[in-house]
Amino acid sequence: MSIGNSPEDERPFEDVSEEARPSIGRALQQARMAAGLTVDDVSTATRVRIAVVHAIESDDFALCGGDVYARGHIRTLARFVHLDPAPLLAQYDAQHGGRPAPTPAAPLFEAERIRPERRGPNWTAAMVAAIVVVIGFVGFTVVKGGDTGTGSETPVAEGSKPSSTKTASPSNGNSKPTEPKPDPTESAIAAAPQDKVTVQVSAVGGRSWISAKDHNGRLLFDGLLKQGESKTFQDSSKINLVLGDAGAIQLYVNGKKIESDFQPGSVERLTYTKGDPQVG
Repeated sequence: MSIGNSPEDERPFEDVSEEARPSIGRALQQARMAAGLTVDDVSTATRVRIAVVHAIESDDFALCGGDVYARGHIRTLARFVHLDPAPLLAQYDAQHGGRPAPTPAAPLFEAERIRPERRGPNWTAAMVAAIVVVIGFVGFTVVKGGDTGTGSETPVAEGSKPSSTKTASPSNGNSKPTEPKPDPTESAIAAAPQDKVTVQVSAVGGRSWISAKDHNGRLLFDGLLKQGESKTFQDSSKINLVLGDAGAIQLYVNGKKIESDFQPGSVERLTYTKGDPQVG
């Protein structure tokens, strides 16, 4: 009985060194050929281009476009030819500087984040708001102007109060109807005091510029008298008048109507005193 080594112990050790291991491309090529597949079959099934398959089987990974794509192609081809892709990927990492570091999540999400679009000022809305403000201001001005009374005040010299006419409303059905009152112009002139001179100027034929002064030369009125308007002036002794368009003016002096032959457009300078009307 021999005490020597058994036949199993006498078999040579299997060389598993890096030099004896086939390259990645060689391993994929041998597995493909063992499976009876052509490069066209692999390209059609995996959708990896034929040129890329040939390059990988020749250990040329330049056509892959980077380590990430190279690793993906190796994994796809290995699984299709029934090889475990893990050893091939480890071999690729060892030969090409290790597995690439994962991309940080924050920068990736930051790149994909939808940033709000910066918008300029909305000039259309600003213009619409300005137009609304202008229209509102114009409307307010028109309404306010319409509420202002257009009646003219009658300046009276030496503190005399202008007369006003009030319409009495009946308190019940048995009240007597109000008798018509005389024309305000004639009534006011008829009530003029005898110790003063009272002159009423009425623009009956059109508008006219007039000027009125008292006996001291103090200006009582100086302006345009529109058609239908009238002014009444009183003084203790004398009223001086200047009529820009005497033909448009009707005069009442101390309660009497002045019959004149003033021509339209003529300028008249008149002076009236107490007593009967007289032109100075």
